[in-house]
Amino acid sequence: MPTVEAAGLTLNYDEQGAGEPLLLIPYTSADHACYAFQLPAYTEHFRCISVDLPGSGESSKPAGPYSTEEYADQVAAFLDAIEVERAHVAGVSLGAAVGTHLAARHPDRVSSLSLHSAWDASDSFLRVLLESWMTLARGTPTVADAVILGIFPWCFTPEMYAERPDFVAGLEDFVRGRPAQPLEAFLAQAQAAIDHDASGVLGDVAAPTLITFGGRDLCTSTRFAEPLAEGIPDSTVVVFDDLCHAALHEDPETFNAASLEFLLAHRA
Repeated sequence: MPTVEAAGLTLNYDEQGAGEPLLLIPYTSADHACYAFQLPAYTEHFRCISVDLPGSGESSKPAGPYSTEEYADQVAAFLDAIEVERAHVAGVSLGAAVGTHLAARHPDRVSSLSLHSAWDASDSFLRVLLESWMTLARGTPTVADAVILGIFPWCFTPEMYAERPDFVAGLEDFVRGRPAQPLEAFLAQAQAAIDHDASGVLGDVAAPTLITFGGRDLCTSTRFAEPLAEGIPDSTVVVFDDLCHAALHEDPETFNAASLEFLLAHRA
């Protein structure tokens, strides 16, 4: 995979496809490969650039603290380094939080914004949930164990576990097969999610924005739909009624159809 130097860091990324640039920002603990189920559909229309955030994958893992604002500035520096002036931007969960700040702080860099399983500012429930993941990670042999045992059940429906055990096993193998994340980097990313607050800058997001939620998600449920939709001027909300936090994995066909329809509608 190629790497570039940006913001004093080495950033690893993957690039596939051709067309207008589409920047894909991963979620907590994940690297660029988390978009594996999206790339076959997206690369038919876009130049897809998936970056490992600092602290994840094969990018640099600086000492914390991390923040979603700093991540946004690092991603803007990454775009400079790969000579991309403007891109469509999509992020899931932590990636959506970073994308929100990127669009608010660097509006000239964002052609369209896709926020999946997003939130405007962490509430008490989300903070407690993230703190529980941090506690679990401190007590498991690897961060991958914490993701599989503690985070997965919040991201997928019970039906997926009951009806698709081989698929669940495949996802677990996938997580264990990615570059190992150091505990301190995971804790710093989780704390960045706890501290995330974009409520005061939503009005600075000028790009047309898609906001999606899983109807059965408890982590970032539709309780965040109103503040995001009311705060971002040109926004559309889509709810996947039967899905949870990780709709992109549990039902990529549904997720890809909705997200790609939005992206294609906002090509230059």
